[in-house]
Amino acid sequence: MPSPPLPVAGVLLAAGRSTRMGRPKQLAPLNGQPLCRYAAQALAGVYSPLLAVVPPGEMGDGIRAALADLPFAFAVNPQPERGLASSFRVAAAHLPPGLGGAAFALADMPLVTAELHAALLAAFRASNAPVVMAAYGEGSAAVPAPPHLLRADLLPELLTLPDADHGPRRVIAAQGGAAQTLHFPAALLLDVDTPEALEPAERALKASR
Repeated sequence: MPSPPLPVAGVLLAAGRSTRMGRPKQLAPLNGQPLCRYAAQALAGVYSPLLAVVPPGEMGDGIRAALADLPFAFAVNPQPERGLASSFRVAAAHLPPGLGGAAFALADMPLVTAELHAALLAAFRASNAPVVMAAYGEGSAAVPAPPHLLRADLLPELLTLPDADHGPRRVIAAQGGAAQTLHFPAALLLDVDTPEALEPAERALKASR
């Protein structure tokens, strides 16, 4: 009888500084709940264990409170000003042993669904690819963007990422053709970085119900 597959963790990267929003975007109200809950709920519907990387202080406390009913562990990024890569480093340092991989999602992408995550996980289970990525749109217009699912043997490489305001591009690029990309509708690529982005996000969420 084959052994069960190793668990795949879901990681919520929620330590951004919200410089363009002018307030903590992770807690911005969107259709009656904090923005970060959409990405968190999508992860929680597919992966276990769950980890959220949050900023220090009051903002981090607010995110913890917003996700209190979801089974997340929390890790603090003490210096989120060092860019998104610093949150990947923090996540890699706090993930438990014994994983098959980890999927990384951004807290400001509310249209990424549990179904999208389930497709990434199914492709990973079927292929054991080192990386399974999302791209939004088709052909030359497709935009690669989170979530990314990385196999466990790549997670230690995240610990050495240099400061940057993007994800593990070097790690992903090194996998070459072994990495898999799944395509999803371009409309799902909506990150809420400014107050003006809240309204289209609200419309899109209502239309998807």
